Amino acid sequence: MDMMPRATSRTPPPARGAGSGALMDRLFGWAAKAAAILTLSLLLGILASLVVGAWPAISKYGLSFLTSTVWDPVAEEFGGLVMIYGTLATSFIALLIAVPVSFGIALFLTELSPAWLKRPLGTAIELLAAVPSIVYGMWGLLVFGPILAKYVQQPLQSVFGNVPLLGTFFSGPPVGIGILSAGIILAIMIIPFIAAVMRDVFDVTPPMLKESAYALGSTTWEVMWKVVLPYTKSGVVGGIMLGLGRALGETMAVTFVIGNFNQLDSLSLFQAANSITSALANEFAEASTGLHQAALIYLGLVLFFITFVVLSLSKLLLARLQRNEGTKS
Repeated sequence: MDMMPRATSRTPPPARGAGSGALMDRLFGWAAKAAAILTLSLLLGILASLVVGAWPAISKYGLSFLTSTVWDPVAEEFGGLVMIYGTLATSFIALLIAVPVSFGIALFLTELSPAWLKRPLGTAIELLAAVPSIVYGMWGLLVFGPILAKYVQQPLQSVFGNVPLLGTFFSGPPVGIGILSAGIILAIMIIPFIAAVMRDVFDVTPPMLKESAYALGSTTWEVMWKVVLPYTKSGVVGGIMLGLGRALGETMAVTFVIGNFNQLDSLSLFQAANSITSALANEFAEASTGLHQAALIYLGLVLFFITFVVLSLSKLLLARLQRNEGTKS
């Protein structure tokens, strides 16, 4: 008589909590989707409110608002070219200074700094981001402005003042306020952001790539330029765009040092000017309901689109770099 036990195929019982895990997964997916939809809805709501608020100025001036330099609240004649130029010029100067300085800081912290100095120096640089913008503005007006006028603007005028074309950029009274001063203050403010992002993305580069390059006889600069930067270009561009967004949207520091002058007499870096954020901060509280307020909201709408265009161009740049890499490979 066969006493061998029969093999039975029995389906294992479902794991305890499997149903609740699937439910939590669905809830998490719905919450993530709702957060994305909410963010997009807020963005569209802000854009719609700007368009509605600026519509009186849009309907009256149209695109000529972007090319007019007249800003006369008494006569209700408004043009935004002076503010747009001031915003773009100060942001460009800030990037021109901040990007190489931030790259040098990140390079030193990741490749050259002794171990005992990395943490305190990195912390000190990051603390600059915690300084309120109004403190930067007051320091720029009371301390940095006179130093800039005496030791930078006056020597530049004496050297380049009589040079054709080039002297135009250094004309005007060297009083320490204006586009150049605002650009330098903005550069000091955005350096911590760009440097922190660059340092973090440089740190994620695989050590094997850098060690291989060093083994082949590459210098530190060659390793950074030919290995680290190509590997981390997306993060580097993202950090630069973060700094640019900070520069475009800065208000109080620029208000203190740009001069708040609503005329564009020349392209001098020394002349007092205005920016979109500074004009909004100075005039919005006192603007009468009507065309003046609508023109200020129109400026805010222009700043919104400037930021959108800059972000789109950065995405296109990254896509082109990736496409070129695919072609080379």
